[in-house]
Amino acid sequence: MGNRGYFLKTVLAVAIGLGLSAQAMAGNNDGAVVGHTQANATVTITNTATGLTRTIVADEHGNYRFPFLPVGQYTLTASSAGKTLGETRDVTVSLGNTTTIDVGTQPNVKELGTVNVAGSILPVIDVTSTESATNLTHAQLLRLPVEQNVASVVQLAPGVVKGNAGFGGISFGGSSIAENAFYVNGLNVTDFYNRNGFSEAPFDFYQEFQVKTGGYSVQFGRTTGGVVNAVARSGTNTFKYGITETIEPDDWRSAARNRYDASGNRYITADRDGESLYKTNLWASGPIIKDKLFFFAMYERRQHPYNSTDDLGEVMNDHHDNNGFWGATIDWNITDKNTLSLMAFSDKDRDTADVYEYDYGSDTRGKRSNVVHNQTGGRNWALTWSSYLTNDFSMKLMFGRNQRMANTVSQLDEACNRVIATNDILAEYPPGAALGCTTSSTVYARTDTRTQYRADFEWTLGSHLLRFGYDHEKNVSVYAQHYAGPDGYYYNVYAASPGSSIPNGGVVPPGYDGYVRARQYVIAGTFPSINSAVYLEDNWSVTPNLVINAGVRNDSFNNEAANGASYIKITKQIAPRLGFSWDVRGDASMKLFGNLGRYYLPVANVINIKQAGGLLDRRTYYAFGGWDTLTLNGVPYVIPKLGPQLGAVDESQGNGTVGDFRSEVSRNMDPVYQDEAILGFQQLLTPQWSWGVRGIYRRMHNAIDDMQISATPQCGGDGYVGWVMANPGKNVTVWGDTHCTGKADGWITIDTSKYGWAMYDADGKYLGQRGWVKPRRSYAAMEFQVDRAWDEKWALNVSYTISWNRGNAEGPVNSDTDFADTGRTENWDNPYVNLANGFLPNDRRHQLKARGTYALTPHWQLGADLNLASGGPITSYGVGNPFDATNYYSYYICVDKCGFIPGQVDASGNPVPYPSEQRVYREVSRGNYGRLPWTYTVDASLTYLHPFYGGNLRIKLTAFNLFNQQRTVQVDQNMQTSISSDISSTFLQPLIFQPPRYVQLMMALDF
Repeated sequence: MGNRGYFLKTVLAVAIGLGLSAQAMAGNNDGAVVGHTQANATVTITNTATGLTRTIVADEHGNYRFPFLPVGQYTLTASSAGKTLGETRDVTVSLGNTTTIDVGTQPNVKELGTVNVAGSILPVIDVTSTESATNLTHAQLLRLPVEQNVASVVQLAPGVVKGNAGFGGISFGGSSIAENAFYVNGLNVTDFYNRNGFSEAPFDFYQEFQVKTGGYSVQFGRTTGGVVNAVARSGTNTFKYGITETIEPDDWRSAARNRYDASGNRYITADRDGESLYKTNLWASGPIIKDKLFFFAMYERRQHPYNSTDDLGEVMNDHHDNNGFWGATIDWNITDKNTLSLMAFSDKDRDTADVYEYDYGSDTRGKRSNVVHNQTGGRNWALTWSSYLTNDFSMKLMFGRNQRMANTVSQLDEACNRVIATNDILAEYPPGAALGCTTSSTVYARTDTRTQYRADFEWTLGSHLLRFGYDHEKNVSVYAQHYAGPDGYYYNVYAASPGSSIPNGGVVPPGYDGYVRARQYVIAGTFPSINSAVYLEDNWSVTPNLVINAGVRNDSFNNEAANGASYIKITKQIAPRLGFSWDVRGDASMKLFGNLGRYYLPVANVINIKQAGGLLDRRTYYAFGGWDTLTLNGVPYVIPKLGPQLGAVDESQGNGTVGDFRSEVSRNMDPVYQDEAILGFQQLLTPQWSWGVRGIYRRMHNAIDDMQISATPQCGGDGYVGWVMANPGKNVTVWGDTHCTGKADGWITIDTSKYGWAMYDADGKYLGQRGWVKPRRSYAAMEFQVDRAWDEKWALNVSYTISWNRGNAEGPVNSDTDFADTGRTENWDNPYVNLANGFLPNDRRHQLKARGTYALTPHWQLGADLNLASGGPITSYGVGNPFDATNYYSYYICVDKCGFIPGQVDASGNPVPYPSEQRVYREVSRGNYGRLPWTYTVDASLTYLHPFYGGNLRIKLTAFNLFNQQRTVQVDQNMQTSISSDISSTFLQPLIFQPPRYVQLMMALDF
């Protein structure tokens, strides 16, 4: 078991010794209040806005706890023998936090660990928690220049960076973008198809966010990245309503810059792109029955017109996005001990793109050539029942549904194939014609539906607070996809010199300067997966100042094929977690905390869809014979002329049939998991100022990905198995050929750290076999943070993170090649793709974040947000290797004897290439070409506030990217695109940049 076994044994031993105790956390859509009073006193807490009242009796030591409290403002009182003890206290319950406050005793020094704002106690240092989290309320965000989406809010937290510019997303602590979890009112809204996104309600629907960046409770799982936890707004006893208008006119947006290569040729056309956004948000809330039943409802109308050209400036896409979004909550205080809450929202979106022929020189549109329709989003809801069953035992039950659609159709789906060409092949491109006759490559329809239910319990037993629960999800993807055009072909055209080897082993013949990949891709079906977990945790107050938290979570994942058979099933994923929190001075003004934890990642649905769904992925390669010019509806366009076929047809990724799962999935496969260690310190300097420091170390273990097992120890190259979902670098057990007869007849085990890949030279001679290196990823960081709480005058938060993200595997997606199919990347297709160690794509050595608000006068506020970060690593990628004739992504650059032998021809008069074993390669490491430039973004806002009788007016003007920085955030890293000594003409060419400056005006009237 190695390091894994040692870690697991150590943490489990401690957990068992502590009675399987675990972290004291509030729930995932509520908060808690704890404290001390007189022994056996009656303690009552009341929500000042809704009248919700809960009463409990403190224990014989005077300890009390209110779990599962809805976020909001409360009053707290204590009494004994009919007499009031002390004064009524005001307290704020925030999302996911526990507020400590004593009542009816002598003045409590612990209140130094809170801030009194407008008479309400706010938690600054939660001495019961060992997790790392950042809370941001709707009121705070209104004071800051933050874009109105969840991703922008999340990036305010330390250690969080944007993912690869090509497919976006968010990276927490060195993880890939496909490892996070997102919740709204306890409902998991994470994309389970690819894990690259989430369902998102209109921004004004949210009341508070909590961004968990590490050390989170065993209540949360299915993530090796971060957790974003949000709670929706709700109604009160006071009827309120309002309207918010948000506008971002294109005239207030700076133009993106065109980009030119060394010869002065424009390869990115961006200055004609335009975008506007107009949103009208109407909302209302209030009582249906006073003190009992409340509602919040909102409707948001969005208009999002934008236009964009292709890189050549020959096609213009005009997008029209005109949708209505809605959200609502209903809260019912059935009794003082039972509440029922319903949350629902829709993020359905329809986008229509009109595609026109376009002339850049004259800035004129030609005829409309196509119309593309995209539909995304869906309806989401969650029903939650919370109950105080006894004085010491509470329960919360939740049932909900999350839906995400992704449908793409176009008018030219039947008539037109998609054509893409690399920049260095476009010199032969005929002017005045479009590249292909459609910009829509895929006819695509997918609906993902999650049905979720969970039960969470709290049980106080003396100095122990036990928490336990069950969490179950059924995730179903209904899927259909094929490429557009006759026969469903998608053409990719690449430049390559004669004699160059191409990915399927073919060779570009004399007289041709490129090749074409004609690809067919077809798959359809209904694919479910079932995820379930049980957890147990305890918060043990060893002393009044020391809390020990430990717990264990047991996850299981079952990804099924369209016929209902299990494709990948992994059970008994035991995740122990252990933490401590030491209230150093006993007054909640200084905390030392730490934790160790294990976190597991489920298998995304894309795996069982594309690996167990009868996928046809047929790739046929041809020599590039130039361009054919055709017309459609009077519009000229070009498609590639296909020369002679090069090499064999490649159906290795899928031949349209569902195979024997025993030969496609490794038996007893281990899950993907990550271990994390955190040590932190927080201190309250004054009632407003606090600071903290945190050290983090994360290490990922295992990968689950597709590997081509083309040899076995028993049969060598005659033991070909095929594409297998497995753990690279570990033992793989599959149904295969045990007697070297060419027929699968039994279980075979391959140690893929040594065997499994058959090596052949260019003539097809078997050279032996080799294995894969094991996946490695580590993240080490120090985070420093200073915070000043808002006091109606000013607030400030500054964080600095220095980190190192190293290894040979980013995670289940691959930013290096813009491959976002989670868990089926190129990373392990052969042993050479992940052979090198170094700094990974999400490595940002330095991050400085600062945000704040200053009240110039009672009516004017100035807000600012700074994000400064060092650039990510740049790697030079080749395609060959010194071991065999494989032509694919690699960390080797061919430097000698890469093409033809001078003066030698074969019997047909064709030049003779050098044998693969004579080629000379230079090995490179990750990040060998330095770093992308530092980037900084400054956002600024000016807000005017004017309260008037019965209402409030807020006008906020925000400039995003105030200084219009458009620095490079991604470059072409492909030094060689074929096995030749030629360096790609586009190597290091900038590809993606910071978005230009834009200005937003928000006007709100609240009554």
